[in-house]
Amino acid sequence: MEDRFDDQTLGSSAPATRARSVTPSDVVELPFLPRAIYVGGNGDVALRGEDGADAVWRNVPAGTILPFRATMVRASGTTATALLALD
Repeated sequence: MEDRFDDQTLGSSAPATRARSVTPSDVVELPFLPRAIYVGGNGDVALRGEDGADAVWRNVPAGTILPFRATMVRASGTTATALLALD
């Protein structure tokens, strides 16, 4: 398959090239620093940032992409479902 962008460096705002299912955890970090988090099912999403601070996005509708480079999706405070880490 031809990729007309294969000679360009991917920055943090470039489209994701992979998606991995996320199981929220209060102890296990994500295996990589994603570009964003996709929310498949409505609810709250508790994320830990690169600086170690936690923040909760409230009432996130299904289909939302949170442009936040989280190190962890916290189980405590997360009620949203079908989460994907986008990279």
